[in-house]
Amino acid sequence: MTQPVELVLFDFDGVVVDSEIISLRMLVAELADKGVSVDLPYVARHFLGRSYPTVIAQVREEFGIALPEGFEADYRARLLAAFESEGLKVMPHLREVLETLAVPYCLATSSSPGRVVSSLALTGLTEAFEGRITTASEVKRGKPAPDLPLRAAEKAGVAPERCLLIEDSLAGIGAGLAAGMSVWQFTGGSHLAGGALPEDPEVVPHRQFASFAELPHLAPDLFITGT
Repeated sequence: MTQPVELVLFDFDGVVVDSEIISLRMLVAELADKGVSVDLPYVARHFLGRSYPTVIAQVREEFGIALPEGFEADYRARLLAAFESEGLKVMPHLREVLETLAVPYCLATSSSPGRVVSSLALTGLTEAFEGRITTASEVKRGKPAPDLPLRAAEKAGVAPERCLLIEDSLAGIGAGLAAGMSVWQFTGGSHLAGGALPEDPEVVPHRQFASFAELPHLAPDLFITGT
């Protein structure tokens, strides 16, 4: 990080909550039911970090299949039910990080506002992120365009070069790099277990880390002294 960090931006799914393994598996199953055959590595590379409308547009373009009206709403409802039944979890040590950060933080997520609100409530994080949420619904272009992280930084009144974005997906990393931010990839989500990380030589984060317990050691200046 060449500039002092004044804002930490967190992606939500796969970074704050361990939701991607649930949503990716469900998306594979839902698409299979509609005649679209894809596997987890495919959806991790092409859909991870992207907004739902972007995913649907790609399915239409690549497979020539227009998903039926109501598919999105039905999928979202089933996904939230799965989060509740399977016990959506906060990433280990994330709460301690939020409690000890010495700089402001926020969310910059491709998830819909409703999904974020529901997921925060399920995990007891509503208060921690109240007034700190920016979703793709607020911008014209989703990841990997820089619009989303730039919008979050603008709302916080912080210049992009003084932001640290924590992401898990290639799309999110690309968005942060295009925005001129420092970008660290969190690799500790269940969907990235086993080292099967999607890679792109054109989209390389400034650092990778696998546990939020590492963060105070990697960036001590961002934390309250003594933590």
